[in-house]
Amino acid sequence: MASTHPIETLLRPAVEVYTALACAGCGVVCLAAPWMIALTPSVGYGLAAAFAGFGLYRLGQAWQVVRYRRGMKRLPRFALASSQIPVSQRYLWLGRGFRWQVQHTRRLHEAQQPEAHAFLMPSRAYRAARALEAPFERWHLTWLVDVLRADTVLNPVRPLPPVGGDPALHAVEPGETDIYLPLAERVAHTLVQGTTRVGKTRLAEVLVAQDIRRQVGGGEVVIVIDPKGDADLMKRMYVEAKRAGRLDAFRVFHLGYPEVSARYNAVGRFGRISEVATRLSGQLSGEGNSAAFREFAWRFVNIVARARHALGYRPTYQQILADVVAIDELMIEYAGYCLPRLDDTAWAQITAIENGLNEKKVPRNMQGRAYRVVAIEFYLQGNRAADPVLAGLRSAVRYDKTYFDKIVASLLPLLEKLTTGATAELLSPNYDDIDDDRDIFDWRQVIRQKGIVYVGLDALSDFEVAQAVGNSMFADLVSVAGDIYKRGVDDGLPGADPGTKPVINLHCDEFNELIGDEFIPLMNKGGGAGVQVTAYTQTLSDIEARLGNTAKARQVIGNFNNVIMLRVREEMTAQLLTRQLPEVMVSQRMLVSMAGDNSDVDTDTDFSSSGGDRVTTTPKPMLTAADIIKLPKGQAFALIEGGRLYKIRMPLPKAADAAELPADLTDMAERMRERYQTADHWWDDVAPPPVTVEPTAQASTPNSWAGDTIHDTAVSAELGEDDD
Repeated sequence: MASTHPIETLLRPAVEVYTALACAGCGVVCLAAPWMIALTPSVGYGLAAAFAGFGLYRLGQAWQVVRYRRGMKRLPRFALASSQIPVSQRYLWLGRGFRWQVQHTRRLHEAQQPEAHAFLMPSRAYRAARALEAPFERWHLTWLVDVLRADTVLNPVRPLPPVGGDPALHAVEPGETDIYLPLAERVAHTLVQGTTRVGKTRLAEVLVAQDIRRQVGGGEVVIVIDPKGDADLMKRMYVEAKRAGRLDAFRVFHLGYPEVSARYNAVGRFGRISEVATRLSGQLSGEGNSAAFREFAWRFVNIVARARHALGYRPTYQQILADVVAIDELMIEYAGYCLPRLDDTAWAQITAIENGLNEKKVPRNMQGRAYRVVAIEFYLQGNRAADPVLAGLRSAVRYDKTYFDKIVASLLPLLEKLTTGATAELLSPNYDDIDDDRDIFDWRQVIRQKGIVYVGLDALSDFEVAQAVGNSMFADLVSVAGDIYKRGVDDGLPGADPGTKPVINLHCDEFNELIGDEFIPLMNKGGGAGVQVTAYTQTLSDIEARLGNTAKARQVIGNFNNVIMLRVREEMTAQLLTRQLPEVMVSQRMLVSMAGDNSDVDTDTDFSSSGGDRVTTTPKPMLTAADIIKLPKGQAFALIEGGRLYKIRMPLPKAADAAELPADLTDMAERMRERYQTADHWWDDVAPPPVTVEPTAQASTPNSWAGDTIHDTAVSAELGEDDD
């Protein structure tokens, strides 16, 4: 639709049709009766061919105008089955669209002018049909309502799709193509923003499906952390894992369904024992007076973790809570392990001291402690033991018991959140229970196995616990990423190559509910370990409110090099995109009319007048915040590849209801759908009929889920209306 004219006017009557009709009439005359215009038959035939060619050319121009005007009201239908989603080993498919350039800003500006209003409004027949629906329903003429609302090309007044927004934002370029993001750009992290129910989770399904099916190097690690719990997203991951033959690597962790969930110990694996204390205390407030208590909490957790590690135990939240509450018992247990190795008579001396103790002999600062703990302290005062762990325990028990309880008071609520009810079984797994067949995983294991993990935190039921578990997982993942960066993913295995870096796709839905101080180093340094984050959130204010610090919020946002923005309601959020775009020059037509009197009485001219059009250019932003706010559902602007702006629309897949999941996962999915509906499925009413797609690969695995069959219906989305 290129034009050499100063102003490209497409919202106008298709006047080219008149030329095409005139050419058709002249061609018929030249073909049927050349003698009427004094032509020989041979010349008439040639001239008829010329008229036909020029008429077709003008008809093509008219069709471009008609198609453009039609798209301003109703975009072409865009629907895909899940098996049709393109999967590339070098690119990530985002949807269909075009690169936004100057001419698109000019066309959008034209569509916003008053004279274009007639081409954007529905027809009178359409408005009349919508007005009649309510009276027909009151008169119980529902069959007439069904006729008026029938979604078929034979119905000239069928309703527009329930996507809202302004179709002109995408209709400014009829020639859309597939839009891809190079995989090399994903390590720079991607931020997806959009208000509720405009397509964030559906876009996540499209991206996650590609990550699961990508087979470079045996597959990529895919981790999805979903605070609320989206049944369709979980089912989509299962479907894609089975289709890709990777079902043995698929795990589900869900706090709301511990009976079928895999188990996970956030503090069970570490590079340095001090990481255990860091993961726990990092979730405590560090503002104001709380900073001192946070440091005390770190110190005591570190003392407890070191002691348990020396005794040969794997740290768990339950064990840490028990030791912090009853540190006397840990002191006695560790002394019984350590002192006999240093002195064969140590325990006999301690027993003798204990038998001679009474209330009067106990120092004031150790009153309330067990007599055996006091006896151990008396023994160590006369017999120095060069054991740093024992020295740490001594310093803890020498605090006044009441004072000790106060300084760890901020730690106890956090530990109780993580060790209450069925949550304790998931986060503090019993490794010795051979009757519990639920899988136990950790992030290094998942990364080595190229795993696929869905994490549901059940935030709607218990936000505090969900937040604590999410932060623990992030802290654990940061630790693993740091170790991979230094030593490689196969450190400790024969023939390990420190230079081997996996691809870890981390998708964080509602990530403003998960983000904490642990997330910042993951963004800054995780790329070196192969971590590429795709975060989904609603507004910038959500991030700032969660972190409680504007500077930290900007620090987090500054680490996202790719921004995909769906419809948002907050102007500041929209400006995150629009402020990074330049101003462009937009041509405008100005009507000029002038008249003037003639003061010379000796001439016959009394006045003069002139009129015409003047073309001027004015600077305008390439996009405004109002344009982002008016986006239809399922459409987005993407600022990727170093500032290139693309306008995209994506297919929003729905989970296949005919997909056969294992009985435990089916029950979980149904309960998740009852408790939390992540989208209103606005595309169901206008999506094409489903088709059956057989899986392309079957997993051969001893996993109990792998033997189930699956018939995946079409994954489809209605982002427009008519087929072209």
